[in-house]
Amino acid sequence: MLPDHLQQRIAAAARLRAEGPRGRYAPSPTGPQHLGNLRTALLSWLIARLQGGAWLLRIDDLDTPRNRPGAEAAILADLTWLGLHWDGGPVRQSARRGLYASVLSALRRSGGLYPCRCSRRLLADISAPHGATAVYPGICRGAPLAWGPQQGRLPSWRLALQPGWLRWQEQLGPDGCLDARGQVGDVVLRRADGFLAYHLATAVDDLLLGISDVVRGNDLWAATAPQVAVIERLGGTPPRFWHLPLLHDAAGQRLSKRERAAGLEPLRQRGLDAPAVVGMLAASLDLVPPATRLSADELRQHWTLEALRRQLRQTAQPATKT
Repeated sequence: MLPDHLQQRIAAAARLRAEGPRGRYAPSPTGPQHLGNLRTALLSWLIARLQGGAWLLRIDDLDTPRNRPGAEAAILADLTWLGLHWDGGPVRQSARRGLYASVLSALRRSGGLYPCRCSRRLLADISAPHGATAVYPGICRGAPLAWGPQQGRLPSWRLALQPGWLRWQEQLGPDGCLDARGQVGDVVLRRADGFLAYHLATAVDDLLLGISDVVRGNDLWAATAPQVAVIERLGGTPPRFWHLPLLHDAAGQRLSKRERAAGLEPLRQRGLDAPAVVGMLAASLDLVPPATRLSADELRQHWTLEALRRQLRQTAQPATKT
């Protein structure tokens, strides 16, 4: 049973979602946004606006060692330059640590969590068939509930998944469905180093901000199941998901911050303005002809939500299922 203050927040978020669609874009301030990130932002904004809904900006800045000075300001500047204006905020996860801690405490008191002391070496040795993602086999599920340090090391906290299927609505392909224990495994919600896990913060925010539509790359398809598990354990309804194909460079490699994929600055140095970049991003999904120049608002006037969904379904690549 969740405490009253969390139940009230969940009920308030459900009312907010019932008032109208709500989308979000959730970048991490770990470096410049590459063009794949910005294309996702454009589509997320477009889908929210075509529904007459709100579009929120959330800064996923919990992983503080990876955050870079000036990165958040650069994100805000890039979105503004492209004409992607958000409603309120931005919401920063770093300001919501107390909320996540309350959710963790509630799950722990309800018996939903258990401590895991498996070493990284042991977890690395867990094999997965045919290259699939390894699934935690529940080694510590029945161990004594000792939450304090042992041999100078704290445990991670895992969410104990019940047998059955985790399901969610997909807008660009078949609805998602994964076996909770056989294909997902008990997910870590707090790491052994004390950092809150991505799945916890993302699920809590999508639930409590009343998010109805999540637009992101299809490399995160499998990550949806653990987030659905958290939302449902809290008594909420998962959002609808739009998993987009990834943007690749001329060599066919997916864009990533790790590989320092170029963002807007090289394009601006070549003399491209915002309408040229918006047109280029939209053309990469066949939403407009190549070399089209238009603003984000003009792109919105070209489409209805249903027509956009049909077009994106034609261009979307199958998500990798594990």
